[in-house]
Amino acid sequence: MDGLAVPSHGFKLLSGTGNRPLAEEIAKQLGIGLCKLTCNRFADGEIFVRIDENVRGNDVFIVQSTNPPSENIMEMLLLIDAAKRASAARVTVVMPYYGYARQDRKDQPRVAIGAKLLANMITGAGADRVLGIDFHQHQLQGFFDIPVDHLYAMPVLTQHFKKKQLKDTVVVAPDVGSAKMARGFAKRLDASLAIIDKRRPRANVSEVVNVVGEVEGRDCILADDMIDTAGTIAEAAHALMRLGANSVYACATHALFSGPAIQRLKDSPIVEVAVTDTILLPPERQFDRLTILSVGELLSKAIRYTHAEQSVSSLFE
Repeated sequence: MDGLAVPSHGFKLLSGTGNRPLAEEIAKQLGIGLCKLTCNRFADGEIFVRIDENVRGNDVFIVQSTNPPSENIMEMLLLIDAAKRASAARVTVVMPYYGYARQDRKDQPRVAIGAKLLANMITGAGADRVLGIDFHQHQLQGFFDIPVDHLYAMPVLTQHFKKKQLKDTVVVAPDVGSAKMARGFAKRLDASLAIIDKRRPRANVSEVVNVVGEVEGRDCILADDMIDTAGTIAEAAHALMRLGANSVYACATHALFSGPAIQRLKDSPIVEVAVTDTILLPPERQFDRLTILSVGELLSKAIRYTHAEQSVSSLFE
């Protein structure tokens, strides 16, 4: 724990059912226990939550990722409301994965902006602060009218690849949108940068058109914020191998692994897929070449600093 322990007085850590193992890891890093609560379903499927400890005047942190199913969102909102009605002094939502983040603009007629709607619901439920990791777009912080601490999983991922001591490494952005993240990744690994020019004819379908940068004979690391259906990552890996790459690794913060994702990754030439535990992956959705890295220590530090009214900017390094 190394200086991470916090006094339990005035501080409560709650966990929804969305990612209980991550919450337990955070609690372990902080040297405290998770607050006791009841969360179950009525016969008709409605969610019932009850905080089983006194939280009056406490600094309450609620850990819940908002990936599907949508019950994760409703459960989080109910926990926020329960904490506020129990007279918590402050409620901070620790949201490792921001669901609906890709619905961040009106790019077609008559569509909803889901990311803004979720931000409104979190604020309306009574949250005082949000703590998240790798939003799909950084400007999502502006959707909230409450303070947002936006953390990056990059230190966790780069530390993993530094241990591999790869030679002549190039970090590859699988599309233009992830170029900024890949550039920061390359800087920390002292690697070069390449960008894949990708076209997306329709949702969840992509095709590689061109690769900008030198990849022949090099160890490539594909870096992105999330892997959903894995179409982009898998196609990029095949393209890099066709261009003479020595090997291809992949990493992402959020492992959604929807639909054919796992099979596509298994069929790809990727040596290893490194992801974090922002989203709970049950054993049946894991495979041999998958490595899951924990963001528990990162989040525990952010929670500790927030509770102590200290700056969290050091965690951005």
